Amino acid sequence: MKKIYIIIAAVIGTILAGSCTGDLDQKPVIGNTADKVYSNIEGYRSVLAKIYSAYSLIGAERGGGSADISSETGQDMLRVIFNLQELPTDEAAYKYNSGDNLQNISYINWDATDTWVSDAYYRLYYIISLSNELLRYCTDDAIAGFDDATRTEIRTYALEARFMRAFTYYWVLDFFGKGPYVTEDTPMTAFIPEVYDGTQLYDFIKSEIDAIAPQLPDVPSYARAGKGAAYALGARLAINGRTYTGQSHDTEAIDYCKKVMALGYSLEPDYRKLFNADNDRRTNEIIFAFATDNANSATWGSATYVIAGSCPNDGDDVTALYGVGSAWGNFSTRGEFTSVFGDGDGRFLFLTDGRSEFFTDGIESAAQGYRSIKWTNLDDNGAQACITDIGVNTDFPIFRLAEIYLTAAEAVLRGGSGMSRTEALGLVNSVRERAYGNSDGNITDAQFNLEFIIDERARELYHECHRRTDLVRFSRFTTSAYIWQWKGGVLDGRAVDARYNIYPIPATELSANPNLKNELY
Repeated sequence: MKKIYIIIAAVIGTILAGSCTGDLDQKPVIGNTADKVYSNIEGYRSVLAKIYSAYSLIGAERGGGSADISSETGQDMLRVIFNLQELPTDEAAYKYNSGDNLQNISYINWDATDTWVSDAYYRLYYIISLSNELLRYCTDDAIAGFDDATRTEIRTYALEARFMRAFTYYWVLDFFGKGPYVTEDTPMTAFIPEVYDGTQLYDFIKSEIDAIAPQLPDVPSYARAGKGAAYALGARLAINGRTYTGQSHDTEAIDYCKKVMALGYSLEPDYRKLFNADNDRRTNEIIFAFATDNANSATWGSATYVIAGSCPNDGDDVTALYGVGSAWGNFSTRGEFTSVFGDGDGRFLFLTDGRSEFFTDGIESAAQGYRSIKWTNLDDNGAQACITDIGVNTDFPIFRLAEIYLTAAEAVLRGGSGMSRTEALGLVNSVRERAYGNSDGNITDAQFNLEFIIDERARELYHECHRRTDLVRFSRFTTSAYIWQWKGGVLDGRAVDARYNIYPIPATELSANPNLKNELY
């Protein structure tokens, strides 16, 4: 059955790791004792499923009941990431800022008490804690009592848990620039963890990728980590290396991209099918995704949030357009973003009728800003995939081949070695040919520059949780180099303080861990 792995087995009950200040590696509290949970392969499998699902679900019950951790926003990890990555940028204009406490995120004016920033921090460390918990029971001594086949399976689970931990540490690094370092070997009580800076976190994540990638499968089970996911994480880490460490890692980025491409992925011919309810069939391009479905893992977040949140609630037939039964109307886009699309670009998937592209009023004005219809709960035949009381059947792609192509091209333009400029241009044009359906959108070598790449990433990857990171990397997020409407809280936009290139460590954590400081805040 599709996505069945993500159901959390009842054998472990609800994992309730505290959001914890002061001890970020508290051992999760499990309904059964640890000895019982890890006495059979089903227990290990259930904990691994919990680690994967912690990005999409907030608790053990349908729609978020029995929440895993205390949360000020009460939202899942992917919804939090989307808000922090998209809402401060040109790709989203939030309509309920005051009601959802998102004014400061939308206007790039947050501080160390922001609830969304705090939830990002504690949810990330909750997932790290889950991963460490599983890894403690994957040592040779811990699994000595199992037969050879079971030990082999558990060791594979350990590799996946290490990938998920590395992926989660990546978000700690990207959002906060530093963070407490905790692993399965960290004492669980009476210990204040040391803080790793950007270079130390970068080196740790890279070392984990390099250690586990060769041991992961070339073709993993759907929505589970394989070589491609690990190398794709390495490529994303490396292309942002200047931001994190102050040093170029562009050659590393090219190397990781080539390793992904060597695994045989190919671009999906139909761009829209990458974001519909049958996108679990798109394993030719989607390298790794978080799987959800209405029947088994219903959530108000993940792709549900992107789809229902994009839906305008001013009269359009949202069931036909989006495959959902109700429109939330959470966000539109800002005109500077939608204006980067050229005529004939099939990725221009927006509702425009009756809407202005640019704002003349407040950011919450319902009819200002185009509405995206990129993500849907429609199947390949255009029919509603499920009746949505809660949740959709659309998975959330995390790594796609198109991102790898654009990352490799950017790394070449930034001076990385290992790929020729001609090869890199060819990768970009293959993405463009998919977008246009022919070669009409192809660019020449003279047009192939970093200015083009940042716009092409916007066209290809919008609403996939890339934009803030990309703008920071191109020195456009806080500076006057790129201004969009309502940037900095004013209609015509303005530059903001450079400290907003990272988010602050929550004030509650500063008071609990004396090793932490917010030097910029």
